[in-house]
Amino acid sequence: MKTEILAITENNLKRAADVLRAGGLVAMPTETVYGLAGNALDGKAVARIFEAKGRPSFNPLIVHVASKAQAEEYVDMTPMAAELMTRFWPGPLTLVLNKKTNCAVSEICSAGLDTIAIRMPAHDGARKLIEAAGVPLAAPSANASGEVSPTSPKHVADSLGEKVDIILAGGSCAVGLESTVVDCSGEVPILLRPGGITKEDLEAALEQEIAVASHDDEAPKSPGMLLKHYAPHIPVRLNAVDVKKGEALLAFGSLKFMGVEGGGYAKDLPDGQILNLSENADLHEAAANLFAMMRALDDPQFTAIAVMNIPEAGIGMAINDRLRRAAAK
Repeated sequence: MKTEILAITENNLKRAADVLRAGGLVAMPTETVYGLAGNALDGKAVARIFEAKGRPSFNPLIVHVASKAQAEEYVDMTPMAAELMTRFWPGPLTLVLNKKTNCAVSEICSAGLDTIAIRMPAHDGARKLIEAAGVPLAAPSANASGEVSPTSPKHVADSLGEKVDIILAGGSCAVGLESTVVDCSGEVPILLRPGGITKEDLEAALEQEIAVASHDDEAPKSPGMLLKHYAPHIPVRLNAVDVKKGEALLAFGSLKFMGVEGGGYAKDLPDGQILNLSENADLHEAAANLFAMMRALDDPQFTAIAVMNIPEAGIGMAINDRLRRAAAK
């Protein structure tokens, strides 16, 4: 039976909540990307998420809650985490914290670690779904593992098809990049994954510097730390200064000095071969467009996707993080 795509109404939220309590999977909108949600307290439901995505079992999941009080049922709160929650929740910030003793969240969510990655989404529909279900929801991005993350209901349907029971449609995602992840389980905060909340934002909130973690493919402590991730099916070439024969172009800002190998100008490429993340070089606009435009250019008629340079500043750090993972061999 074809997966239903439903508007977020009171009745449809109730239907989706019933599916979740019964161990099913629901794709839900968030401000970052669409998430593939399952009951985080139900090991079988969480296992279905891994199966649907083809996700490595050692890669932990983010647990989504509707309130700070709900988070405190499962993790040990710290002053540092409490400050970040006050400043940035609800919002695109995930905190890694130590589990409470006898924590009810499935061990599969944390991949056997003593910590849990947890966040409260800013999307009103996502929080209403969590409240209706009455349980925290494990919800990685709603796409096959390693593919470009989904920022619309159609992206979810194209990637997962009938592996998801219901897709709740909440429009395009406002941020368009996965959440920032900060490890607050120790005395020193560590940025595990950059996102919409920037390193500078975090340092200003805590009034201290934040360390940045290195990639660890063997035992990641957070989702999104695998080196090759968010990858299109065709190669990605970064920091392109021209467009080679057969390539599509993912542009940023002005095309004035962007040429085509062998002669010509990038601005004259045909429609469908070039997309601009932000003609005005607005990094937030670029972040919101990144995954949708990568998907649009991921076409076998092209030999690769050439990507223009993105400044490594503010949210540009998160954009470049996703691009480097997409380009990893």
